[in-house]
Amino acid sequence: MHYPVLVNPRKPSLSRMPMKKPKRARAAKAKAARKTSAGRSKAAPKRPAKRPAKPPRRAAAGDDGAKETLRATIRDLRTKLKEAQRRVAELEAAADTDFLLEIPNRRGFERELARAVAYMKRYRASGALIVLDVDRLKPINDSFGHAAGDEVLKAIVAILTRQVRASDVVGRLGGDEFALLLWNLSETDAKAKAAAFEQAIDELSFVFRGQHVSAGASAGVALLGAQSDAGRALEEADAAMYVRKAHRRHEPRISLVSS
Repeated sequence: MHYPVLVNPRKPSLSRMPMKKPKRARAAKAKAARKTSAGRSKAAPKRPAKRPAKPPRRAAAGDDGAKETLRATIRDLRTKLKEAQRRVAELEAAADTDFLLEIPNRRGFERELARAVAYMKRYRASGALIVLDVDRLKPINDSFGHAAGDEVLKAIVAILTRQVRASDVVGRLGGDEFALLLWNLSETDAKAKAAAFEQAIDELSFVFRGQHVSAGASAGVALLGAQSDAGRALEEADAAMYVRKAHRRHEPRISLVSS
């Protein structure tokens, strides 16, 4: 006698249930999966594909005009720079020049004297410094006005510049006092040159607005050499000039301060 087999529809039968894999198989599969994942992470990343090169950009219609404008601006700036440099040079020269007589003023002459002394020290050269003071300039200004005094100063500068070389320097220290830097002169030659300056100015005479005008000068000398100091030499020549002025009427020789 056969009995019917009751099957629970909610519970799957053994024939329909999936078979579980053994533990060893599952462990081997997991290990293989880890190796594959590690290998993928270590692999070098793929380089992106190169983009095709862009064709060169053609110059726009306005580019040539912009370049020409830039060139014109640069040329204009260069011109202005040269003009500014020229103007600065003119101002520097004006600062060192006596505006009335157009010769170096005290600042300009002292600069030339310092350069000369530095050159003498380096190359063992020599020269002389003469300081010259104009006599009777104040009475001329008082009697005939400063215009007459200015004419006297201009005439004296003309005398001095005619009697020196192109390498020598004639400057105005201020008022009625002048200085001369003379190259390669011995003591005897320097004294003779100072005496010649005095004589030429003593002989100066001209008529100003119907009036007879004359002047004179006293000169002092200091020698320059490799051991000279510009400031000290100027002081020595100035002191010698005052000694000469005091004894001018009685002593025809030039007083010389030893350098």
